Parts: sequence; C-alpha cells; structure tokens
Amino acid sequence: MPKMGEAVKKTISLPPDLAEEAERIAREEGKSLSAVIQDALKLARRQRLRGEWKATQGYWSARAREKGLLKEEDLDRFLRRR
Repeated sequence: MPKMGEAVKKTISLPPDLAEEAERIAREEGKSLSAVIQDALKLARRQRLRGEWKATQGYWSARAREKGLLKEEDLDRFLRRR
C-alpha cells in the first residue's frame, strides 16, 4: 500500500446517503473518510475478482464434465492418453 506521500488525491461525488454512511462508518471505526472509501474499493475489487474466478472455474468445470472428467483419476487417465 502506498504511503500517504505517494497517494493520488481524487475528488469524488457521492449521493448524500452514501456520504453520510461513509462518514458514520469512519467515526465508528476511528478511521479517516479516505480509509473507509479505500476499504470499500478493496472489498469491491475482491468481490469482482472472486466472481470472475467462479465464472472461469464454472466454464472449465463444464468442459471437464463434457469429457467425463469427474475425478482426479479421470484426469490422470485423460492426460496419459495424450
């Protein structure tokens, strides 16, 4: 994580309800508003990547099932034939 001197400052706009919620969280958690927004963005990124991973995993799981690869032994047998 960059040090504050390395941080990029941005101006953002939030709807009033989100701004109030972010400020409330900052007060309750003893964090800066910036830290709360950073945490929210990190969480959103993690959730997006998790969704992408699940989609990729689902795609390849379906391809494996189409080939009858349901267990590790099936995969070993498939790879030995090649």
